[in-house]
Amino acid sequence: MPQHDLPLGRLHACQVCGSENLAPVVDLGHQPPCDSLLTPANLDETEKTYPLRMLRCLDCGLAQIDFVVEPNVLFHPDYPYRSGITPTLARNLMATGERVVDLFGLKPGSLAIDIGSNDGTLLKGFKGRGMRVLGVEATNIAKIAEAEGIPSLQAFFGDNTAKDILAKHGQAAAITATNMFAHVPNLGDLLRGVDRLLPDGGVFVTESHYLLDLIETVQYDSIYHEHLKYYSIGPLVQLFEYYGFTVVDAERIPNYGGSIRIYAVKGKGVAQAPSIAALRAAEIAAGLDDDATYARFAARTLRAKLDLQSFLLDLKRKGTPAPGIGCPGRSSTLLNYSNVDPDLMPYIAEQSTSLKLGLHLPGKHIPIVDEKRLFEEQPPYAVILSWHYAQPIVRKLRERGLRSKIIVPLPELTVIET
Repeated sequence: MPQHDLPLGRLHACQVCGSENLAPVVDLGHQPPCDSLLTPANLDETEKTYPLRMLRCLDCGLAQIDFVVEPNVLFHPDYPYRSGITPTLARNLMATGERVVDLFGLKPGSLAIDIGSNDGTLLKGFKGRGMRVLGVEATNIAKIAEAEGIPSLQAFFGDNTAKDILAKHGQAAAITATNMFAHVPNLGDLLRGVDRLLPDGGVFVTESHYLLDLIETVQYDSIYHEHLKYYSIGPLVQLFEYYGFTVVDAERIPNYGGSIRIYAVKGKGVAQAPSIAALRAAEIAAGLDDDATYARFAARTLRAKLDLQSFLLDLKRKGTPAPGIGCPGRSSTLLNYSNVDPDLMPYIAEQSTSLKLGLHLPGKHIPIVDEKRLFEEQPPYAVILSWHYAQPIVRKLRERGLRSKIIVPLPELTVIET
């Protein structure tokens, strides 16, 4: 079996199959960790940056970055992300638990565990169907989940954590890992822990950014150090086979601009749904195995960078710099790669419930402020940085009275006039 517990620093082999037959896709330069936001007091301190390059394995097809940053640096105790404050995402996450219960006939009173549970939003779907729930969350966000009635263990998940959970709570009927499964450098340790906690036939559900969506919609901004892998169906099936799991079903979902949800059952030789072959056929038809596809993606990435730079420079010359709307992790990649600083984007407006207010974007030091400033100033233009949720966000902004023209930076720069 290849080594799935990765060393820190530069990687020279595929994170799934171990092949050294890797081809470069795009180089986004040295960047700071996207969620290492700065307080005003530490703006003058030296920031650490790390290489940010995407490569593709020519043997198994996995897209991946080639540098591992220490998890404690990326997922520090004051990690500022909350899944529950974005209504569309919160609904999707809670629906995940409900769907797993229905698909696998899970019984009330059985245990559901969410790895990387954040503020517990996903587990509310299981809890609403009468299941016992437990979140495992490494950051202080676990305290928010506890306060909202979701039992949570503040820890990184691995086999030792699984032993403790097993002794205290027993085996789980289902384990989920959404928007974090691609983040884990010690993936072998995680999967051994999942194997320990699930009985034969137990289900492990993961959600990760889907490579096909990333390529088709030029989501270079979803490439950052937390995201070690960008999955397609083949590498996922191969990975789970190493640990005695069968991927029995898969589906594309809209979360985070396009993700892939995998249902893996503990046990080999379990029947697979037609969705597995259908997704693979769609990937082949879209050119996901072709070098030319990745060359076009790299070219579109550069063009998107230059178009945004040009547009914002023109606005600055006219005396109307454009603030940002929303500050997801991906905005750090986009703004640092595009060299957008406070001269071009004077501030980023966030919801009043955000943990990021009063902080500054790493690298470019753009201040993050309460969105009420946006409505008070009504700037001629603003850039939507959560562009992958542009439609619902813009609709709500218009309902609340925002008149600014909205710049959508990706897949190609467009402007929403009304």
